[in-house]
Amino acid sequence: MRQPGPAVVPNLVLYERASSHAWLESWLGTTSELARLRDSHPMVDAVIDEIDGRLIRIGNDWLIDFSSSNYLGFDIEPEIIDAVPAYLSRWGTQLGWSRLRGSPVLYEQIETSLAQLLGVEDTLVLPTVTHIHTSVLPTLAAQGTIFVDGGSRRTVHDACSIASIHGATLRGFRHDRPEELEALLRAPHAAPRVICIDGINNMTGNAPDLRTFARIAREHDALLYVDDSHGFGVVGERSDDELCNYGLAGNGVIRHLDESYDNVVLVAGFSKAYSSTLAYIACPTALKQMLKTAATPYLSSGQSPIASLATVIEGLKLNESRGDQLRLSMHRMTDRVLSCLRTLGIATPNVSGYPIIEIPLANPDDIEAVGAYLFHHGVYVMMVVPPLVPEGHASFRVQINAANTWDQIEHMIKTLGDLSDRFRLQAAAA
Repeated sequence: MRQPGPAVVPNLVLYERASSHAWLESWLGTTSELARLRDSHPMVDAVIDEIDGRLIRIGNDWLIDFSSSNYLGFDIEPEIIDAVPAYLSRWGTQLGWSRLRGSPVLYEQIETSLAQLLGVEDTLVLPTVTHIHTSVLPTLAAQGTIFVDGGSRRTVHDACSIASIHGATLRGFRHDRPEELEALLRAPHAAPRVICIDGINNMTGNAPDLRTFARIAREHDALLYVDDSHGFGVVGERSDDELCNYGLAGNGVIRHLDESYDNVVLVAGFSKAYSSTLAYIACPTALKQMLKTAATPYLSSGQSPIASLATVIEGLKLNESRGDQLRLSMHRMTDRVLSCLRTLGIATPNVSGYPIIEIPLANPDDIEAVGAYLFHHGVYVMMVVPPLVPEGHASFRVQINAANTWDQIEHMIKTLGDLSDRFRLQAAAA
């Protein structure tokens, strides 16, 4: 097995900008923080030349991948990979119709199995979560009002902007502050009213106060729209015989927090835990049928590749047979890293124990040096700067999945200890 690092940071590519394009210079200035990180950092916009399990090769350097969202490790699962050729032999690689014009029975199989797993009336699958946000949210909001959590994913905010162009009014509230939402809803607002929140947050790794948000939605005749992209496949329904506190079945945050789907629609993707290009909205059948003509991706977009449909079908089977064991492995490794952070006195917003661990820097100006140090020591993570975090903040995000090994976890722990000796990470509260 190849071992990570020590790696050599590749030469930085300097981009020459034509001074004659004043408009371009002005526009680039508005994204200077992200552009600086992209232009100067080996873990942003990297070209991955090869993978070997959870090792990746960038140029001549092998690193442990702690940036992947493939939580269950299905992307490298031989049982799933070996099943794909039979689907390709029967259906080809890609069907040339939109779903409205015709879709293979594979979709029906997925939607039926998914509805049973989630415990919901019906589901509709489309290629990506972004497709769903940008087409479904404007449809649901119409000329009404959208209330959006400030910590929601950027794609949700983009979809809200599209909805506003079509006549919806936007109202924001601070992340996971249901009391602020409730205060907003006490004032008159045009109906329909849609509330947008994350399920498992993609930065903190924490779940929202879902019960309170759902209660508020029902009391104010609003629809709660939950993006659970990072929770689906990881957390699930609670049970006395669960193997860990992630719960069972990986059927998402609604089931995990024992909520109902009354006044709630759930959106999530297979691109993370199931490693497939497909996404879904869980909703009543009447809404599903309406979306078949109201949602542009169903109406006119190309379909997901057959290989993606195949890996979802096979992944659902594997989730049923071995998913809980994979989640247990992921839980144990995550707990090991979080215990290490507590021992080192390093702060993280993660209070859930779920496998997304953000580590803030005490000095945001260290972001490039910290990233270079991690890269040089064979650890590949996501580097985070504004607008992904508020101005004046910087951090890196560690994601753990079932395909990581214990040796890789111990390497990460040692690297974090060495890193904390050289750079100022935010200290945990006493």
